[in-house]
Order: sequence, then structure tokens, then C-alpha cells
Amino acid sequence: MISVDINSNGVEVLLHDVSGTQVLPPLWLRERSLAPDQMDAGTQQRLVDPHRWSADLAIEAAEVVGEAVHVHFSDGHEETFAFAELARTLGMPDGIPAPMPWRADAGRPQLHDWDAVRSEPKALLDALADFLARGTIVVAGVPSEPGAVLTVAERFGIVRDTNWGRLFDVRSVPNPNDLAYTAVPLGPHTDNPYRDPTPGIQLLHCLVNETSGGLSTLVDAIAVTDQLRHEDPDGFELLATVPVQFRFVDATDDLRYVRPVVMRDHAGQVTGLAYSPRLDYLPVMSPADTRAYQQARRRLSELLVDPEFEIKFVLQPGEVEMFDNSRVLHGRTGFDPHEGRRHLQGCYIDGDAPRSRYRMLKRPGVL
Repeated sequence: MISVDINSNGVEVLLHDVSGTQVLPPLWLRERSLAPDQMDAGTQQRLVDPHRWSADLAIEAAEVVGEAVHVHFSDGHEETFAFAELARTLGMPDGIPAPMPWRADAGRPQLHDWDAVRSEPKALLDALADFLARGTIVVAGVPSEPGAVLTVAERFGIVRDTNWGRLFDVRSVPNPNDLAYTAVPLGPHTDNPYRDPTPGIQLLHCLVNETSGGLSTLVDAIAVTDQLRHEDPDGFELLATVPVQFRFVDATDDLRYVRPVVMRDHAGQVTGLAYSPRLDYLPVMSPADTRAYQQARRRLSELLVDPEFEIKFVLQPGEVEMFDNSRVLHGRTGFDPHEGRRHLQGCYIDGDAPRSRYRMLKRPGVL
């Protein structure tokens, strides 16, 4: 509910909800102007520069009119703000499903049929909702043809080119420049933590798997870091604040980036991990801090492969696993390349496009 109060602070517009009463500051309201001389309706971009307004901008008069509040500002602007629009702005600023931490008992990622996802907006919305909540899905029924993963990726976002190319092959090759292109087991890790920005989402498409090994592994970084914070809050904080260097080097590239292992957003919530024991290097710290950091890092590494958290499954030919590259760490068990072929193709997309497409599909009248 919105109300207007006149007191020693002047005229205030108040929001009343389950959490109590909050003043809606004049600058906050003024920025949300939708008036034609303030906001371009087509682009939804401002025609004015709020950075130039006075910090002392005030409300000179206000009144509730039906399901709206009419406000006179001290800079001469006046406008009517609908309660519904204010509630929408206040209530769901991100507009996407909240992350749902999961453990191994949640089972294999949710399957979504490719024919439906590529042709039915509702099926795409369902796939996006599952992905945004859990950080991973599997798209099934994709033709086992080279390059097909790019078509799947383009349904969810925009393919990102890197030094690995738009499309990369994951198989055992002679003289590889990355352990991914061998048959050795790979522990849970983030791809490309040495890059800024790190690729947001990875897709891996199984073309053929004739081996008994090579199981795909996934683990939810949010669930694991929740457990670590419960066990060792000081160690968790070290991993979230101490910057470490990640580096990749081969014949053509020398890529480096410095960041903490635990990644948090503007609100302090964990969003994932920058984690790759093959590529990270500690900074120089005191012996005591180094010991404390190592204890936390070692416990994190144990939790990431704990059967309570990590799932293992066979990615079948025609299936594409899609996962948030920092939230859901991936790996694989080892395999014998003499037993048969194992060939996956992968690509990256940035994390913003699936969020945007979800919001667009949720707009009234779209479905």
C-alpha cells in the first residue's frame, strides 16, 4: 500500500508492506518517470540525465488518487505513478527464478526435448525456468551431427567466440594444449577462469560415446559453499576475498586474471566459483593466512567430489548438457580411448541472454 505523509521532513511517499514502512526517496521516484518528455517510449531509455539532478531534490506535494499517487517535485516536474507499476519495480527487480541449491539426491538434470524447445515458446520457457533455477539442464533428441550444438546454443543465447573457436571438440588427441583433450579424469572445475569475462554458460553435445568410462559430473557450487560456510565461516570468507591468479598459456595465448575463488553478487549472495586446481596460483600471504586458506581450499575440494553433492551420469549421444559455468562445476571420469570413441562438441554463450529471453517470454500476452 502507498500513502502520503506530511511531517517535519516535508512531504513523503510511504510504502507499507509485510516488512514494515519505508520512505520512497524523491530521487528514486523521479528516476522512474515514464512521462513522454522524460522517457523515450520506444527504447525505454531516458531523455534526461538524472546524474545532474540536485541531491536535495524534494517532493513539494503529493496525493493518492485512486490506485496511483500524483507527485509534484521541487524541480518542477509532476507525474502520476501507478501503484501496480511501483509494486512491479519494487517486488521483482531481477525478474527471473531464484536459484534453487541442489545436492546429488536431486538426480540427473531435467531433460527437455529439443523438438519442443526449438519450436514451442512454452517449452523454451520451461527449459529456461529449470536452467535458471538449478543452473543446468539436458536437451535431448539433438541430431548427433557435428555443429548441431551451435543451433541449440542459439536458441538460448548468442554463441561466444574464444581462442578455442565458436565450436570446440572434446576428445583425446595427440599433444593436447589442455587436459580436456586427453582421456584422464577431470575434477570439477570452471572453464576459462583466466578470462575476463569468464564464459557464462557452456553446452556440451555428445556425438558418440563407445566407452564405459567418461561419465559426466556436475556439482552445485551454491550448495557446496553453503556447507563450507556452515563448517568454516572464516575459511569461506578467505576464499571469497583473497584474490588468486588464474593463468592459461600455450603456443599462441597467455591469458591471466586475478579473482577470488568464491564469487558473490552485489548483495553478497554466492553466484558460483572460479575454480580450477590446474590453473590457479596463490598470492604471497603470511604463513598463518596461507595455512588457513589452504585448509579452506582443501575442504572445498573435498566437498566438490563428495557423493552427497556430486552427480555422475552418462551423457548419451544426441544429448546436450547445458550448465552455468561458474555455478555448476563440471568434470568427467577417466576413460580408455582404446575401448571406443568418445567425442563431444562444445560452445559457450554468455549468461545474460537466457535471462533476457526468460523475461521476454514472461511478458503479458507473449504466451
